[in-house]
Amino acid sequence: MNPNHKKLNLSTNCATCHTTTAWQPANFPVHNTIYALQGAHANIANDCAACHKGKYDGSTPTTCVGCHLVDYNAATNPNHKTANFPTNCVSCHSQTAWSPSTFNHDAQYFKIYSGKHRQAWSLCSECHTNASNFAVFSCTNCHEHNSKKNVDDHHKGVSGYSYTPTSCYDCHKKI
Repeated sequence: MNPNHKKLNLSTNCATCHTTTAWQPANFPVHNTIYALQGAHANIANDCAACHKGKYDGSTPTTCVGCHLVDYNAATNPNHKTANFPTNCVSCHSQTAWSPSTFNHDAQYFKIYSGKHRQAWSLCSECHTNASNFAVFSCTNCHEHNSKKNVDDHHKGVSGYSYTPTSCYDCHKKI
């Protein structure tokens, strides 16, 4: 009954999951057709109770957030909940480890892990000034460019120049 073999339509050939030398632990060779045990999940493949909590009735979550909502809510750099990040964890994390994130800011947006910005910041909020919208950011919070007159003088004759918190990014994406 744990799991309910009949309800799960498991094979009546006991040798599919059990050995003749020991009934437990059993293996479940078709598990990956229900949920693939990869990375860190593969490391606990023999500890069924870690995920199933003794219930093998199909109620075990098959989404990341179904098991890792506490991790999602506890994330602070950046704060996933406040920023309304998606709960599809694999968009930024691998199944191997929660940290480091696989999100590649350098390749997708702006070089913050390499170049002149490498190790020049510690919190996402130093640039992203609106925790609920990471599209909002400011370059002038940190840089000497916080004097509009100085920046305007330095950019005389630059086509399309405007002094805004994000206009630096329009021309200086490779920095």
